[in-house]
Formats: sequence, C-alpha cells, structure tokens
Amino acid sequence: MEQIKKIEHIINSQNASPFAQTYFHGTKADLNVGDLIEVGYNSNFGQKNQAKYIFLTATLDAAIWGAELSMGTGRERIYLVEPLGEIEDDPDLTDKKYPGNPTKSYRSTKPFKIVGEVIHWLGHPTEQINMMKQHLEHLNEQGIHSLNDE
Repeated sequence: MEQIKKIEHIINSQNASPFAQTYFHGTKADLNVGDLIEVGYNSNFGQKNQAKYIFLTATLDAAIWGAELSMGTGRERIYLVEPLGEIEDDPDLTDKKYPGNPTKSYRSTKPFKIVGEVIHWLGHPTEQINMMKQHLEHLNEQGIHSLNDE
C-alpha cells in the first residue's frame, strides 16, 4: 500500500508528466524516493574502481540485469530515475561493441533522482544469471575491461 501512495504522489506532483521518458536503474542499494544516485561509489563491473559514471536504461530488461549483476548482498531493486543532467550512450553497450544502442543504456556524471520503484518484476533464470557472471569473469581474466574504466 505504501508504494501505491508513492506512485500517486508522483503522478499528482506538478513536475510529473505521464508522457515523460522513463528511465530505470537496477541495483542492490536500499534507497528511497527523493534520494540521489551519484558517482563516487565502487563500480559493479570492470576493475570495480571508484565509478566515474552512473548508469540508467530505458528498458526494464537491462535494469533487471543491472540489479541481478550488481555487487552486494541486499535485495535486488529497480528504481525509476530522472537524470538531473546530460546523459550519453554507455560505450560498453553501444557503437564500440554493438551497433546502435539496443539496450537503451546510458551513463552520466550528474546525479539521478529516484522518483519511484518497480516493485513487481520477473528476473532472469538462475542458470542465465550464472552464465552471464561467468562470461563477465572470463572477460576480466582476459584483461578485457569496461570502456567506462578508461
């Protein structure tokens, strides 16, 4: 019931628009509506250094992957976020590796404001998650790192 109130609040606020682009951020961090997601924390991928960028996506599937693959032991969460500055294509998932931006994945150095949370979503099968984790570890062992680490 609490989540319904949050969604009603967002819809009734003067700044909300039912036709605005929706972006998602998948994580294991326990955050609240109104919190900011900012750079400076350790990255979930690549060399796991202090992140220069934060990431969002316009597809629920990519956000689900973000939640499932993120570091930590918390509950997997998917937040609806509003970028507070410029966003650009994530080079790990766009033209440098794949044509276009099929996952609609973006990055920014500016914060994202949490405006809601997706409560009910269906994750990938455990076998598929384990295969993805093995693939990412294999890339790391080969010295193939995230373009976001550069």
